[in-house]
Amino acid sequence: MDRRNFLHNGLLGIAGLGALGLANFSFGGASARAKGKFEITKTDAAWKKQLTPDQYYVLRQEGTERPFTSPLDKEKRAGTFICAGCQLPLFSSKTKFNSGTGWPSFYAPLPKAVGTSTDRLLGYARTEVHCRRCGGHLGHVFEDGPEPTGLRYCMNGDAMLFWPGKA
Repeated sequence: MDRRNFLHNGLLGIAGLGALGLANFSFGGASARAKGKFEITKTDAAWKKQLTPDQYYVLRQEGTERPFTSPLDKEKRAGTFICAGCQLPLFSSKTKFNSGTGWPSFYAPLPKAVGTSTDRLLGYARTEVHCRRCGGHLGHVFEDGPEPTGLRYCMNGDAMLFWPGKA
């Protein structure tokens, strides 16, 4: 079993236990929150007013949406995926691919779009990806993606919006 299948099946198993009330596990938390100064900063109250509850959970609390629930995972039109918090262009549809994980996946971000930090919320180091402008949590990057980068930017659809048009 490769790491992608292990993580995917493991997350579904944890989610299933949580649904049955047998596990108390949250993907959100402040421990991995992107550190530093960002061009756009707001109070929690202002973010809550601007974002939907699901967007707030992912972007501001580092949550993870359930796999296969985001319409952006199946988005195939030409266009640009932007941050739901600050509308910074993040990914071109030209770099999107179907990873089979249930989350929108890309092999590269747009230049100067994202930052990274180390996330240890699951007990091991992962590379968390955040919006470079507002610090919003987007997802994680893994080294099991396609050429030309070999990277898989596994993003939460709730963290992004889609602008159709030229990519």
